[in-house]
Amino acid sequence: MEFYHAATDFFCGQPSAVTLGKFDGLHRGHQKLVDQIIRQKAAGLASVVFVIAPPGVPRILTSQEMHRKLESKGVDCLIECPYVPEILSMSPEQFLKDVLIQKLHARYLAVGTDFHFGYQRSGDADFLRSMQSKYHFRTDVIEKECFENREISSTYVREAMKKGEIELVSHLLGYPFSISGTVQHGRQLGRRIGMPTLNLIPPSEKLLPRNGVYYSRTLIDGAIYQSITNIGSKPTVDGTFLGAETYLYDFSEDMYGKEITVELLSFRRPEQRFASVEELKAQMQKDISSGKEYFCEN
Repeated sequence: MEFYHAATDFFCGQPSAVTLGKFDGLHRGHQKLVDQIIRQKAAGLASVVFVIAPPGVPRILTSQEMHRKLESKGVDCLIECPYVPEILSMSPEQFLKDVLIQKLHARYLAVGTDFHFGYQRSGDADFLRSMQSKYHFRTDVIEKECFENREISSTYVREAMKKGEIELVSHLLGYPFSISGTVQHGRQLGRRIGMPTLNLIPPSEKLLPRNGVYYSRTLIDGAIYQSITNIGSKPTVDGTFLGAETYLYDFSEDMYGKEITVELLSFRRPEQRFASVEELKAQMQKDISSGKEYFCEN
């Protein structure tokens, strides 16, 4: 898959099918759009995903995670376009002509019902349809995916994440919510009290769910391990750490510096501060025991 992170320095050398948006999380609604452009490969069109993401806003999927998911789906080209004046100031027709037609050779566009683009978001699906004959392309407007009588959106996903409703999050996304990264050195308290854990500090752009303890599974070198994960700041012993601390069942290998992925499955309890390390240890033992019951039942 070709990848560009640029405002204007990108190009597709063949006729293409393009979908555009923020694609925060690449949830089930976004995947409908992506699947639609991939279908156009049968007509000889390259599939292009054009992402415009606002800066400084934590995202459900990091750039690297989105790259991997789109590549695995068979997308030919991903363009991450920053919020810059030369793009944001373009009129809808200028963006259509200069970017979609001239740079990407778009012959097919798939957009959502609420899609807007161009200066002050003045362009929409109706505008694209009105330009089809002039610029020789076709537009399909894809209806929203819904769950429980509500449109699936990034806002819906973010609300569920804030509440710790991780099963709902994964259902809306269409895949398990996960955190990936390199195992970091911590204070090794877990090892000293007989419950060693793996510490992950995700990129600052990664949006994390509600702080607390989650049943999880951890992927290491293609193998899957049952685990239990604390999301938060370790208030009892640290307070500065912000990430994921994971205990793996039946696992004791040294993983420092290794790449792992932790998938969150179900919320166990909120993160809390304990009066002593002994109280923390007792709660961790309860959490681990509860996790064993969870995995026996699921």
